[in-house]
Formats: sequence, C-alpha cells, structure tokens
Amino acid sequence: MSGPARAAQTAQNETSGNSRAVRLVLAAAVAAAAALVIAMIAGGAATPRIIPGLPDQGTFTRWGLPLAKLAMDAAGVLTVGVLLAATILLPNDKGLLGKPALGYVKAASWIALVWAGAAAATMVFSLSEALGLPVADVLGGNELTSFASQVSQGIALTLVVLFSVAIALFARGAITAGAAGGLLVLALVTLLPPALTGHSASSPNHDLATTGVALHLVVLALWVGGLGVLCAHALRRQPYLEIAAARFSTLALWCFVGVGLSGLFSVLARLTSVSELFTSAYGLLLLAKTVAFALLGAVGWWHRKRTLPLLAAGGPGTFVRFATGEIVVMFAAIGLAVALSRTAPPPAVLPVDRAFEVLGYTMPPEISLANLASLWWFDLFSGTVIALLAGLYLAGVVRLTRRGDSWSKGRTAAWFTGVLILLIATQSGVARYAKVLFSAHMAEHMTLSMMVPIFLVLGAPVTLALRALKPAARRGDRGPREWLTTILHSGYVRFVTHPAIATAIFIVSTYALYFTPLFAAAMEEHLGHIVMTVHFLVSGSLFFWVIIGIDPAPYQLPHVARLLLLFVTMPFHAFFGIALMSMTTVLASDWYDQLGRTWGTSAVVDQQTGGAIAWGFGEIPTLVVLLALAFQWWRADDRRARRADRRADAVAARTGGSGDAKLDAYNEYLAKLNKRDGVK
Repeated sequence: MSGPARAAQTAQNETSGNSRAVRLVLAAAVAAAAALVIAMIAGGAATPRIIPGLPDQGTFTRWGLPLAKLAMDAAGVLTVGVLLAATILLPNDKGLLGKPALGYVKAASWIALVWAGAAAATMVFSLSEALGLPVADVLGGNELTSFASQVSQGIALTLVVLFSVAIALFARGAITAGAAGGLLVLALVTLLPPALTGHSASSPNHDLATTGVALHLVVLALWVGGLGVLCAHALRRQPYLEIAAARFSTLALWCFVGVGLSGLFSVLARLTSVSELFTSAYGLLLLAKTVAFALLGAVGWWHRKRTLPLLAAGGPGTFVRFATGEIVVMFAAIGLAVALSRTAPPPAVLPVDRAFEVLGYTMPPEISLANLASLWWFDLFSGTVIALLAGLYLAGVVRLTRRGDSWSKGRTAAWFTGVLILLIATQSGVARYAKVLFSAHMAEHMTLSMMVPIFLVLGAPVTLALRALKPAARRGDRGPREWLTTILHSGYVRFVTHPAIATAIFIVSTYALYFTPLFAAAMEEHLGHIVMTVHFLVSGSLFFWVIIGIDPAPYQLPHVARLLLLFVTMPFHAFFGIALMSMTTVLASDWYDQLGRTWGTSAVVDQQTGGAIAWGFGEIPTLVVLLALAFQWWRADDRRARRADRRADAVAARTGGSGDAKLDAYNEYLAKLNKRDGVK
C-alpha cells in the first residue's frame, strides 16, 4: 500500500473509531437518563404533592435539577476517567506523556468546562427549588449571589465550578505524568463538596454517611470513568490497549470492593431497619442500585477470566462488546444514584436531643476509664486509614518473606504498635469523648501527633515499599515504585522535609489552630474533624522523620543536631499547654454550649485540664524518641567501626601491614630507631 493510501486508510479508521466512541457516549447518556426518569417516577420525586398556597418552582425546575445533576456527575466521572488513563493506565516515557495520553489530558480540559457549566446550572435549579420560584425569577434577583457564597449547598457547587475551571485551564499545558496526576487528585476532590451537603449531611449518623458517600464517589468515579475511557480507547483502536486493560483490571477489582463497602456503610447510616429496603421508595431504589452493582461485578469477573486473555492474544472484539455493555449499565446506575438523591430517605425516629443532632450519637455518660474502654465508636475514615496502613505493610512483609528476603521484626512491631495506638485513639471511647470534652480532644491530639507518628516512622514504610514493589515492566514507564521514587525526589517533599520547615509545621500549626477561629470552624463539621486528624498525623510524621527517620530523606542531620532539635522543639508544647491553662475564655464555646453537657466540670476548667495534658504529655514521647535516637546513634557508630575494620583488613591484606596507617607509621618509626641503635 502506498504512502497516501496508507494515510487515507488511517484517517478512515480514526474517523470510524471516533464515530463508534460517540455512539457509546450517546448510549450511556440515554441509559442514564432513562434510569433517572424511571426511578424518579417510581420513587415519587417526579410527582410531588403540591400544597395550595405554598410556592412551587414548576415542572422545569423539577426535571431540570436532576438532569443538571446527572450531567454534572457524568462530566465529573469522565474527567476523572480521562485523567486516570493519562496518568496510570497508559505507559509514559520517563514521566512525559505519550501522544494518546496527551490527547486525553486535552479532552479533560473540554470535559471539565462542561462539568463547570452543569454545576452552574445545578446551582440555579437548586436555588429555584429552595425558594419555590421559577428559574426566570431566580436569575432576575439577587438571591443567587447570596446562595453561592453563604449557603452550604451553594458554596459546594461554587467550589465545583471553580475547581473544574482550574482543571480546564491547567490541563491545557500539562505534558508530564506528574501534572496529570495532580489534576486527577484535584478532580477527585472536586467530586466531593455537593455530595457532602446532601442526604449524608442530614443523616442521623451523619459522620458515617458523610465519609461513606465520599469514599463511594471516589472509587465509583475511578471505576466508571476508567472503564468508559478504556472502551473509547478500544473503539478508537488506540495503542497500548492490552496494557491499559490489564492495569485497569487490577484497579477495578479494588474499586468494586470499595464501592460495595462504602455503599453498605451509607445504607447503614440512612436506614434504621432491613424492612425499610422493601417498604420505602428509597429502599427499593437502593435495591435496584444493588442489582446493578451485582451485575457489574459479574461482568467484571467475566472480563478478568475471559476477555483479557483474548485481548492479549490480539482479539479486541470480545473485550469491546462486553466493556460497552458494562459501561451502559454503569451509567444507568449513575442515573439511579441521582434519582436516589432526589428521593427522601425513610423518616427515622430520633431522640429529642441537641447533642444527637450535631454528634450523631447521644451524649455519653460521665467520663471514666471504664467508659473510655467500653464506648467504642466506629469512624469510617479512620477505620479505612487503619485498614490500609496495616494491610499494605503486612502485604509488603509477606512479599519479602516469600522471595526469601528478611525484614526487621523490630520495625514490624513498631509499625503495628503505631497502628494499634491509632486504632485506640480514633475508635475507642476517647474518640467519642473528644467531641464533647476539650481535655479528651487534647489527649487525642497529642496521641495522634506525638505518639503514633514515632512508631510509624520507626517502621520504615518507605524502605519496605521500595524493596517490596517491583519495577515497571516497561523501561521508562512509571509503576507504583517509580511513582513513589518520583514523589520522594520532588521539590515539594524536599521543601516540607527540610528540618526548619518540618519543625515550623509541627509547632506553628498547633498555635494557629487553637488560637484562631480555625478550631471553632473545624469542630462544627465532620470534614473539619477529618482534616484535623490528617494534619496531626502528617505534621507529626514529618517532624519525627527528621529526628529518628529510618527511611531515606532529602536531608540527613547529624545525631547531635537531631538531639538539639528535639530539645529545642518540646518546650513549645509546654508553653502551649501553659497558655491554655491560663485562659479564662472557652475555645469554640458555641460548639460546646450547644451540646448541653450536664455532668463534669465547667468548660473553662475542662479546657485548663486539656492544657495540663498538653503540658505534661510531651515527656513520654520525648523519652521514646531519646531511646530510639540513642540506639540509632550506637548502631551508626558500630557500623562506622565495622567499616573501618574492613578497610583496615583489606589494606593489611594488600600491603602486609596492620591496615592502620598511623599504627604502621609508628611501627616504622620504632623500627628505624631499633635499626639505628643496632648500627651503633
């Protein structure tokens, strides 16, 4: 075939592939819209009861809002999918994106603009529904500005608009896998604000529901978006399909597990009995979504067992047919999810208790050691972190053991000690009382920032990961090991792990949190509690990585400097505790006053007790760090002495001397004296 003919054939194939991809998008959109319409009619959201005399937003808003939300969710999922393909599924060359990946990043820019437009439309329709006014009246008034900047639902949609526009702008110039990875993380974060202000935020167990829906969205977007882009990639006959499909197959398995577990926790947070699954419209829609989920799992299993081997053998037809059917079912499930968000959960009989409304559980009894040990409270976010920390570390140790390599039992014991302390601090009665008493909160804070990180750092997780992870199969590509190495060598990590910066974060952030309005704002929201937990763990880990870290770090301080840094830092925590003990005004007083606690000391006295805990808590971590630092110092001196002995032995074997240059020179001097005395 001549050159022009080959070019014409290539162009024709590309046009045909693009046409098939467009048909797939249309089929998925029709399936999602049909599922939405059917579910809204079946659930009663399409025909609500209209009470005469009360404002009504009209049919346009009644249908426009769910359709706009569907478009927003679909655009967000597709944005995640194309960025996932560019970052992880497709191979790259030493961090630079290939031609197909660059095309997907450019596509993310356009899809993100659609995402922003759908979010803006959702904002208008949401305000129309909230005020009971037609869209024309909403656009003509001044309420939209206030809704976007003062109401939680409006603020969430405003964030989606801003973040998606940022993705659209930055995707224009992204040419590296690192830049695409950053955009992928931003896209996943952009999915969360609207969901966290819906039914999950008003659920009786809103902490569990909020975290459950956040995890559900993240893993679902990775799963659905990744498969959708993979289908389009196959239909367009783009290169590296077998590599992308194999990588997505592994990711899809974990996404399936994550979607199932997070969905289960979300259901547990909203329904009070199993019978509500069959007696309420909300429960019936949940069952329909569960059936779709089970069907997706069966199709995914078929993919792993049958179509991937055929794809590797050069037959993409079967893969394309099954993947196309799976993606249509997935988008139908998204339509059901949007309809589910428009359907009210079954009414729950809740206790008339202000504490229950803000905490998600009734006010616990007066604090005691027995209650701290017995009143366990499951926190899904912390539980997920604990499961990942324990599971991934154990998987690394098992992999090393199976291939005959050794791993320090002391490091393993240190890691799981840290995980156990984290479990007690976030799941036991300590976590329940931490939202009620400032003193319990301060004990949890000190534990998360000054005890857990010490043992986690001594576990050397980065070293374990670098030894356990396999290099990428393709030369120049990035697998998990290469991504970890790239992150460790990045300028950001080099900046935050500088001893001065890590120390400043560890010290200054504590004062900035409690002596500014940040603490009061964080206590009011479950997301604020999550952010505080993450910050305490990360800031403590950065600081103790500098002091007693075993893992490779950009900066290696001498042991004397580490000891000096420790002694310089710890007094600041004592000063912080003394400042709290001297205060007579209550931090976050609005939060503590609304709980209506009737037992124990006053809020001021409890806060002073928290200050005493902060003042005295530092002695235990300091002792542990001193012991670890002394042991590491001794081990370092012992290794230097052994290296010196080995060098001396090598020199002695080569020259016939003792191997010690000074000793050999002294012996030579004595020999000369003896020779001179003998001559005389």
